[in-house]
This record gives sequence, structure tokens and C-alpha cells, in this order.
Amino acid sequence: MTLHGKTIVITGASSGIGAETARLARFSGARVIGMDRNDPMITLDGFVKVDLGQPESIDAAVAALPERVDALVNAAGISGLADRDLVARINYLGLRHLTEALVPRMQGGAVVNVASILGFDWRQRLDAHKALAETADFATGLQWLAGNPPPQETCYQYFKEALVVWSKKRGYRLFMDHDIRMNSVAPGPVFTPILGEFVQMLGEERVAADAANIKRPAIADEIAPPILFLCSDAARWVTGINLPVDGGIDALYT
Repeated sequence: MTLHGKTIVITGASSGIGAETARLARFSGARVIGMDRNDPMITLDGFVKVDLGQPESIDAAVAALPERVDALVNAAGISGLADRDLVARINYLGLRHLTEALVPRMQGGAVVNVASILGFDWRQRLDAHKALAETADFATGLQWLAGNPPPQETCYQYFKEALVVWSKKRGYRLFMDHDIRMNSVAPGPVFTPILGEFVQMLGEERVAADAANIKRPAIADEIAPPILFLCSDAARWVTGINLPVDGGIDALYT
């Protein structure tokens, strides 16, 4: 796999999966522009600070990005311990707003959205997720959610499900209309700075039950290679998939 000559924008590049993806992308020859609300702790070719919960901040950040972007990796996200409005803004609406803003710069490029194995049940709420996916923009998405709020305790799962559905539905049109491939990856538990928050969010009983059925949590650098494969020309005929990268959890619950 080579990424030589490609410009890749990675959100959440200051830590966790985003940081490891940025490291590997640069090692593989890409020019990497990181985006995050926190300053980066790794070497990048460029960095743009952004608050993905605010469309105005996203628009300002997009103005600072290169005129040509070959791939976008949406790795930023927060846990479900945050208020559901903020989870909606950062994990779904802001991600979508950024992606749509970059479409004119990405003809022939790729988008990879970091979903989660916790979005496994997206088919159970497919009609709702389709309705949200069809909202026109950030503001109308918020309006729809005001009338159809998910439970606070499962808001993280809800918006990861919604992200899988949007990646498929919008990904089809992006490929047909703009030759842009959009896919998602669904990691299981990963050793990142917010892993403890997921333990708290899910509860120790659920975590213990899952732990008995898997080898171990992943390391972030085990998630980065599949992400970058989907960014590469080797995946030029792969679009609209949700790829589990979870050490077998998807297979266990299928």
C-alpha cells in the first residue's frame, strides 16, 4: 500500500486512532493535515484547530485546508458520557458538515468514517437513521433530533448506527456523482485515552461479559492500517461498506 503524493485530512489527529492513522499515513508517503480541538502531540505536515460541534468553526477550518484533498479520515469523537446534544454535534452532524464541505475538493478521493462495533444494531432503527440522513444540513439535523431525541444512555450507540447508515446512503451518491468512495470502519474496544469512559458508559457487567469473549482490546495502530487501505488506490472499487476491525466481535454476535 502506498499513499505517496496524497494529501489526507485526519480529524481527531491529536490522540488515539486519529494520531496513529496520521503517523502511518506519513510513513506511507502522504502529506497529512490534522484537525482537532487539542494541539497535536505528533509531527504533521499541517494542523488546523477546529470545534466539530460548531458549524461556524468547521467552515473557518475548511477555509484553511488545501484546495485538493485526496482523502478524509473522520476519526474524532466523544463518548456517550457527554450530553447527547454534544454527541450528536461532534460524532454525526459536525462530521457530516465537514465531509460535505470538502466534496468539491475531493473528486476521485476517499472518505473513511470511524464508526464502532456499538453501531452493530443500525438495522433496528433504519427508518429513523434514514430520516436523519436525509436532513439537509447541520441546523435541520438538530431540528429533527429535537423532535426525535435518542435516549441519553444509548446516544453514543445511536449516532454510531446513524453514521453507518449515512456512510452507506450518502456514499452511494458520492461515488456515482463525484467518484468519491465513502466507507466506515467499526472498531471494537481500543486502548485509547477515552477507553475508561466507555467502561463507565457501558457498565462493568457488560464490559466483563464482552471481555470474556475477546482476546483483548485493540491497540490504535491495529485500526490505522485498514483505515488507510480504504484511503488508498488499492481500494478503488470499495465503497459503501462498514468494515468491522474488532478482533471477531462482529462474528461473535452475528
